[in-house]
Amino acid sequence: MAVTVLNGPEGLLAAQGTRLGHSDWLTVDQQRVDLFAEATGTSPVGGAGAPEFLTLSLSNMFLPQIVEVTGFAMGVNYGTGEVRFVSPVPVGSRVRGAAELTGVTEVKGGLQTTMTITIEVEGSNEPACVIDSISRWLNP
Repeated sequence: MAVTVLNGPEGLLAAQGTRLGHSDWLTVDQQRVDLFAEATGTSPVGGAGAPEFLTLSLSNMFLPQIVEVTGFAMGVNYGTGEVRFVSPVPVGSRVRGAAELTGVTEVKGGLQTTMTITIEVEGSNEPACVIDSISRWLNP
């Protein structure tokens, strides 16, 4: 997939409300689930959040495959808004991220964006997870 490049304030403002694209597909195999559970101290099966939070954490890998923001001195991960765990991701499933620029607002020194990231499961009509990712883009 080609990365969507948004250049500077004009690029962000012009792209508000648009779908930015998709990441590559990734197979969620048992080894990935086990490694995530080990790193987070959770149980890979029926534990407190291991499979769900693995899905959430994949958004950090998928988003740079979808969009690149240029023309700012710095970009800061400001946090998340709403996070919805819609459906489970069975081991062996293929997932990918899709992103939409759902909000752009002015803040002191730059812009704040909300990108809604949807983690899709191949062959499913429902997403696994939907995340409102908030970033700040600071002017030079």
